[in-house]
Amino acid sequence: MLSIELKNRRDKIRRLMLQKEIDALLIATNVNMIYANGSMVSGYLYIPLNAPSYLFVKRPNTIVGENVLSIRKPEQLPELIAQCGLPSPKRLALEGDDLTYRDYQRLAACFPNVEVLPCATTLVREARSIKTAFEVELFRRSGKLHADAYAQIPNVYRAGMTDRELSIEVERLMRLTGCLGIFRVFGQSMEIFMGSLLAGDNAATPSPYDFALGGEGMHPSIPGGANGTLLKEGETFMVDMGGNYYGYMSDMSRVYAIGSLCEEAYKAHQVCIDIQNEIADHVKPGVVCEELYQIALERVRQAGFADYFMGVDQKARFIGHGVGLEINESPVIASRIATKLEPGMVFALEPKIVLPNIGPLGIENTWVVTSDGVEKLTNAPEEIVLL
Repeated sequence: MLSIELKNRRDKIRRLMLQKEIDALLIATNVNMIYANGSMVSGYLYIPLNAPSYLFVKRPNTIVGENVLSIRKPEQLPELIAQCGLPSPKRLALEGDDLTYRDYQRLAACFPNVEVLPCATTLVREARSIKTAFEVELFRRSGKLHADAYAQIPNVYRAGMTDRELSIEVERLMRLTGCLGIFRVFGQSMEIFMGSLLAGDNAATPSPYDFALGGEGMHPSIPGGANGTLLKEGETFMVDMGGNYYGYMSDMSRVYAIGSLCEEAYKAHQVCIDIQNEIADHVKPGVVCEELYQIALERVRQAGFADYFMGVDQKARFIGHGVGLEINESPVIASRIATKLEPGMVFALEPKIVLPNIGPLGIENTWVVTSDGVEKLTNAPEEIVLL
């Protein structure tokens, strides 16, 4: 089953290579290696346009099999490719958006008579944006485990906790239900551990990261998430942990409150749920991402919460993003994004509001585009949970 799945993935990449008249593509980075090889290795996956792929492995040295060869350094690649009976490519794609400048230049120098292009990252990410049935099933299983962990949060809350203390307990719940722990994000300037727990006004604290809500964090070296805020009566906190159970990131946010809240808080939370549901009703193949974003902006203006939507002083300019092996894949639901939805695209939709002196409100779920609409992959109660 997995061999057929990997063949389908590599064939998707090859179809994109054909459109760009690329003879071969070389993968060297972790996430793309997982996608096209099924597991992470240190080495190189060489995908010719019209021949089987070859895996050149540095570590671990226990990997053997057909089309698997050992390699010590990239300078061996041309000789090994020739030993496999493959011609030297005329146009070779490297991962220009993933590799360091030094690694890219070293790999390019291995092929002096070849036209080397930096577009492999773009091509593989485009292939990854349309999930297979196999991948969607992994999302479904992940969403179930993700919801199981969130259901236990009331059991680990204790009066007098800080956001940091509760975050540690939630992270433990996630790990106990099988979460792998790592939270993969595309781009070197996007860092986070397993997710965030944002309480009270900390949810509105601007962060350098391009997340929906930021948070101060515990130290300037990681300026995002919990900051030691005491969980107080009359305020909310939002749990937004990444559900990485099978390598694929399900994304889900839920809101909790200590005691009852004011009427405005419940109204704001319901506005976000209504936005989510209206957008879900509009999702179908061919819909442009920007249209969905404009629906959200119009509804939040009508409800009177525009000043607090997706942040306060610093606002996120999106309400949804693709998820997969990384948390920020295509599509992005934002202004000026002309991407048309296609069956198999998986995205997180996260309309959120932060009310001063109360905290974060709203919802986030993971969805897959189907042939005629959309399917929710993270199913858990969406109302505010009172502790």
